[in-house]
Amino acid sequence: MATKVVMEALSPTMEEGRLVKWLKNEGDAIKSGEVLAEVETDKAIMELVARGDGVLRKRLANEGDASPVGTILAVIAPAEENIDALIAEAGAAAPAAAAPAAPAESQGEASTPQQEASQPSEGGGAAVAAPPKPPPSASGGDQAGAAQTPPAPSPPSPAPAQPRSGGNGRQRTSPLARRLASDRGIELSLVRGSGPGGRIIKRDIESAVASAAARPKPAAAAAAPAKRIISREGDFQDVPLTQIRKTIARRLSESLGPIPTFYLTAEFDMVRASEMRAAFKELGEEFKVSFNDIVLKAVANALADHPEVNAHWMGDRIRHFNRVHVAMAVAVEEGLITPVIFDADRKSLPDISREARHLAELARNRKLTPEQYTGSTFSVSNLGMLDIEHFTAIINPPESAILAVGAVEDKPVVVDGTISVRQRMRVTMSCDHRVIDGATGARFLQALRRLIENPLLLVL
Repeated sequence: MATKVVMEALSPTMEEGRLVKWLKNEGDAIKSGEVLAEVETDKAIMELVARGDGVLRKRLANEGDASPVGTILAVIAPAEENIDALIAEAGAAAPAAAAPAAPAESQGEASTPQQEASQPSEGGGAAVAAPPKPPPSASGGDQAGAAQTPPAPSPPSPAPAQPRSGGNGRQRTSPLARRLASDRGIELSLVRGSGPGGRIIKRDIESAVASAAARPKPAAAAAAPAKRIISREGDFQDVPLTQIRKTIARRLSESLGPIPTFYLTAEFDMVRASEMRAAFKELGEEFKVSFNDIVLKAVANALADHPEVNAHWMGDRIRHFNRVHVAMAVAVEEGLITPVIFDADRKSLPDISREARHLAELARNRKLTPEQYTGSTFSVSNLGMLDIEHFTAIINPPESAILAVGAVEDKPVVVDGTISVRQRMRVTMSCDHRVIDGATGARFLQALRRLIENPLLLVL
């Protein structure tokens, strides 16, 4: 019996995934549970496994494609089974990826009733693709090359401008094509649709991408005009959004908008914490702890004593947690991810140190499982290792607060009436005022100060 391979929700917040790599080819024998492909979710690179036995009869998505959860990506079936209906079902939702471009292109031109002048492009390929044009008012260096080039008219070029707009009305475009165009930086007005009635469909976007990639470089003999084009294109680079960057943008926009945030800043003395680090280091490498480990442990213990901070805003209620799960922000190439140390208040400082290092390594390799980065009750973001003295962090909803930790620095301070050089560290807590009042947050920071400035309390 045939089995549909669909884009699964591989994380709790995943709405679409990008197929990174097929690990099986058409014609391969497949057993249930075998890994078929790697998929980029909004958090990590995950494995997509087979849910049935048979032969991988048809792959319906290409590497690099982004597809909504539920999209049919492939079909597994016995070799003799007819799978035409399943392929047609997939095509109804999203046109097949492997459709040849050239014949469809000519049909699309003939059947497109409306033509409208649009932004000219330097693209001239038959596949109607063109990269996004540089905005005239773009900031940064996008003006450098063009400003030095005299505005001479372009000579006849092998790549004449071609308007590719749909017509005098609305451009008909499938939802999948719009999404692909957005992901790959293709301007829809420059794409000619080959679907019914000139509708832009998936294969048109793929053809546009292929055409842009295959477009020949301007000939050296073209001299000035050719250089002007290269200069404009070289002034900027559009980078498609990864799934994790899309999620960061969406969630943090949700955070700053509706959450009434206030900030509390405090400066802690770190002399004793530094002495404790040195003592742990003398015990051996396996006991080595960082300032961040000390902060994580202190935050966990303070949260255990202050459940009013260890809380989530649930819209119609506030949820106070009886367990403490501390997330730590880890910078990865694509953005940030927050693996979680569960029950951190119940773990020893060396255990937290080892777990934090392990989770950070998994995060950087994008090997975290959803269970390792969901379920936090409070978050800590530390930029001290990058010599940032002070900053504010954005609350990760529905959490009610996040602690931003700065660098440990030598500073002159007044101690018992005399100036002394001490190691100091500034922290700033961003608080959701719907959950945490000023005095509540201040009492939490007082408890945190007591623990960090007397770190033996963390090992008792």
